[in-house]
Amino acid sequence: MRSTKRLRAGLILAAAGAIAATFAMILSSSATAGTTLGGSAAEKGRYFGAAVGTYKFGDNTYMTVLNREFNSLVPENEMKWDATEPQQGRFNFSAGDRIVSHARSRGMSVRGHTLLWHAQQPGWAQGLSGGDLRNAAINHVTQTAAHFRGQIYAWDVVNEAFADGGSGGRRDSNLQRTGNDWIEAAFRAARNADPGAKLCYNDYNTDGINAKSTGIYNMVRDFKSRGVPIDCVGLQSHLGTGIDSSYQANLQRFADLGVDVQITELDVMQGGNQANIYATVARSCLAVSRCTGITVWGVRDCDSWRGSDNALLFDCAGNKKPAYDAVLRELNQGNPIPTTPNTSPRTTPPTTPPTIGPGGCTATVSVNQWNGGFVANVRVTAGSSAINGWRVTLALPSGATVTGAWSANRSGNTGTVQWTNVDYNGRAAAGQSTEFGFQATGTAGVLNPFCAAS
Repeated sequence: MRSTKRLRAGLILAAAGAIAATFAMILSSSATAGTTLGGSAAEKGRYFGAAVGTYKFGDNTYMTVLNREFNSLVPENEMKWDATEPQQGRFNFSAGDRIVSHARSRGMSVRGHTLLWHAQQPGWAQGLSGGDLRNAAINHVTQTAAHFRGQIYAWDVVNEAFADGGSGGRRDSNLQRTGNDWIEAAFRAARNADPGAKLCYNDYNTDGINAKSTGIYNMVRDFKSRGVPIDCVGLQSHLGTGIDSSYQANLQRFADLGVDVQITELDVMQGGNQANIYATVARSCLAVSRCTGITVWGVRDCDSWRGSDNALLFDCAGNKKPAYDAVLRELNQGNPIPTTPNTSPRTTPPTTPPTIGPGGCTATVSVNQWNGGFVANVRVTAGSSAINGWRVTLALPSGATVTGAWSANRSGNTGTVQWTNVDYNGRAAAGQSTEFGFQATGTAGVLNPFCAAS
C-alpha cells in the first residue's frame, strides 16, 4: 500500500450480485483478448489491473493506456481512512465514487484499498486509543464497506499489520494496541457490511516463504479454522533486481488454505532483469489456480511512487517496455482458472424476520459474532408511507453490553435499549431503508428489533 509520494527504503532493499455482474463484464471485455493485458488475463479468468489516482484523470496519455490495457482498478489513496473520514463521523466518498464510476462504465472490476492501516490515518484517529479507537475503526470499516456495497470485487480489509524482521509477529501500532483480535473484528465487520465482496489481508516483503509471510500464513490458517471470514491474501510484490525462488510455492501454500491469492501492488526496479522478473511473477500466478489477478502499482514510470526506479510496464510517453511484452507473452501462454474453481466458504450473517411496529416501519438485524463480542447491523425500512424519524427497541440477552454505536442515538447499554435516528438518517421514502449499527461484548443470541416511526 503506497502513498504516491512515499518511498520505503527497506522495501527496495528487500528487493454477490453486482460483483458477479461486474466480473462477467470483464470476461466479455471489448478489448481484444491476447493483445492487451486485461484482455489476455480475462481469457484466463483473471484480471490485470492498475492503481490509479483521480489527479491523473485529466492526462490523455495516462487515460489512453489505462482504458486500453487494464480490466481492474484500485485507488491509490482515495479509499484510505484519511481520505474517506477526514473528520470523525463525517465521510467523503466522492473521489472513490469517481474511480468506481469510471471502472464500472468500462466493465472493469474494482479492488478496494484499504479499510484499516496503521498509516494514513486521519489526525483525529491518531489521537484515539483503546476502546475509543476500536469503536471508531469498526465504524469506519462498516460505513465505508457499506457505502461501496455491491461495487467492490475485493477489499484489502487490513494492510501491513505484521512486523518486518524474523519474529513473524504483529507490528506495534495504535490499532494493535486495541487488542490482538482487531484484525478479526475488522474482517467480521466488513463481511457484515458487504457480504458479496472478497475480503483480503494485504502486506509487503511476503514474496517468498519467510518469517513474515509465515506469520501471516499462521493467522490465515487460524482464521479459516475458526470461521473468521477471510477470502484472499494480497502480496504487494514491490521488487528490486531479483525475486525469491520460493515465490510460486508461497502463493500455492496460501491457496492450499482455501483462500485466493492476488498480486496487489506489483512494480519491479528497472535493470537488465526487469522483464524476466515481471514474467516470473505472471507465470507464477498463472500456475496457481487460486491466483485470481495481478495489479501493478501505477500506469507509467512517471506515475510510480518509486521515482527513478522506472518500475512499471510503460514509459512516461505511454510506450510499452520489454517488461510489458514479457508479461503479455506469459498471460497468453498461461493456464486458465478451472471452470469450477475451489472457492472458499462464505458465511451469511443470520437475519431476523422483520417486526412490524406502529407508524409504518420495520427493522431487521444481521449479526457477526466472535468469541466474546459481536457487531450488529440494523436496517430500518419504511412501510407504504415515508417516515421522518424512527425509534427501534431492542432487548439484549443477559450479559451483552453495548460498547459503541454508529448512525443512531441510544439510551442504555444493557437490557432493553432504545435507538433513535440521528439528523442525517431519520427520513426514508416509502419502501426505502436506512441503517445503524453497534458493537457489543457478550453473545448476541436472537435479536428481535421493534420499529416505530416517531
